[in-house]
Amino acid sequence: MEAFDELLREVRADGAGVRRVEVAGREVVSGLTLYAVASGSLRVLDQTAKAGDIVVVQGTVAVEGRATVISGTYDVVGAVARRLTAVLPAALVAPGSDECADFYSNVGTAWPGVVADRLLDWMMVCALREWFDREHGTGWLAALGDEVVGPVLRAMHAEPARAWTLALLAKEAGVARTTLAGRFARLVGVPPLTYLTEWRMALAADLLTESSATVAAVARQVGYADAFGFSAAFKRVQGVSPSECRSRCVATA
Repeated sequence: MEAFDELLREVRADGAGVRRVEVAGREVVSGLTLYAVASGSLRVLDQTAKAGDIVVVQGTVAVEGRATVISGTYDVVGAVARRLTAVLPAALVAPGSDECADFYSNVGTAWPGVVADRLLDWMMVCALREWFDREHGTGWLAALGDEVVGPVLRAMHAEPARAWTLALLAKEAGVARTTLAGRFARLVGVPPLTYLTEWRMALAADLLTESSATVAAVARQVGYADAFGFSAAFKRVQGVSPSECRSRCVATA
């Protein structure tokens, strides 16, 4: 799986409220929001977007200018989605063209919801692909693109339940264990097996809140034969027990 696919795997628009907006002045937005600029210009932080460009912002960010935009806001739900979108900057601008601006000007916001959602997904993919191609040389994205660490990350993501050891992961990378350990920690910030545990617990958190599977069943899906060992690891990483995680999310749904 490509690094870009990993970034988008859990981010999907479902009733994101696609709308045509006239921006006049300054407004503060929250969440993961996309603006496709049909006319005029927007300024976000230290970046300016003209007609045809796409702006993606996350967190609480001020947007100002005079522009007609197609906009939609994503709900980033779940531990995996939050972990992946954490690599995005507060604001990014993906350059477009006059043809893009013409297209955005003709977008119909009265389309069926599923059509509008898929359109928003397509625009998000285009914007993040352009940003990724420009900016993937640092941090977690650089690790996914690295010739040694990338295959190891993809292997862990593809088979989180496998009984991975440092030796098996080094075999995926085709390097010695010490080489992998040093390079992985330098690029990702934690050792390989620590990252694996954190990734498993992010997956487990989503499984606990999105399904009725038992704690033991979730444990098996993320590589733990022993529910007690899984629960201890989960609380160490997430700060709450699996049952507390499930009850809190259900209560706030």
